[in-house]
Amino acid sequence: MDGANRGSSGRDDANAAEERAHSRALETDLIREAQAGSRAAFDALVRQYEHQVLRLALHLTGSEHDAEDIYQEAFLKAYRYIGNFRFECSFYTWIYRIVTNLCLDQLRRRKTRREDNAVVVDRSGDEIDLLASVSDDRSFSNPARELDRKLLGEQIQAALGKLTPRERMVFELKHYQGLRLRTIGEMLHTTEETAKNTLFRATKKLRAQLAELR
Repeated sequence: MDGANRGSSGRDDANAAEERAHSRALETDLIREAQAGSRAAFDALVRQYEHQVLRLALHLTGSEHDAEDIYQEAFLKAYRYIGNFRFECSFYTWIYRIVTNLCLDQLRRRKTRREDNAVVVDRSGDEIDLLASVSDDRSFSNPARELDRKLLGEQIQAALGKLTPRERMVFELKHYQGLRLRTIGEMLHTTEETAKNTLFRATKKLRAQLAELR
């Protein structure tokens, strides 16, 4: 039985690897067609990544309006510079690099204007609580726990807002997006070791800030 299970697992792994290879080949074809001037091929790439790009921009900026602007600008830049893509990294890493750089610029502008990075606004200018939109059936049976969760979320957002733009970017890409430090380093045009050191500083600052709130 164990042998049969191992055999089945091996076939599943082989099938998954084959599917990934096929997907990469299709994406490579789309990129080459887009580089040759095919708008349809580029639109297919947009459809493949548009939700991830918008979600990343929304999470990193905390603003629906800014996220939509960055989403549009990111794909405009990708379309303009698709000819410069050299297949040295995945298209996923390349488009995420564009998005993170745009988000960094936006966060730096906020710092310059001394805006509160913890405030989340929608297109109408009203404040919204992104955490409140996350479903948690258990919270509705325990109002006290729900209130504690919201307060903690607000404290975390306030603490994140006190980090430098690059520290916040690395922390969120690592812990919220689940990206590897090597990938984060590539996105931010730096090394894995530098990204690791930045993450260490960000984590140390957050722990200190949140400890004061207990």
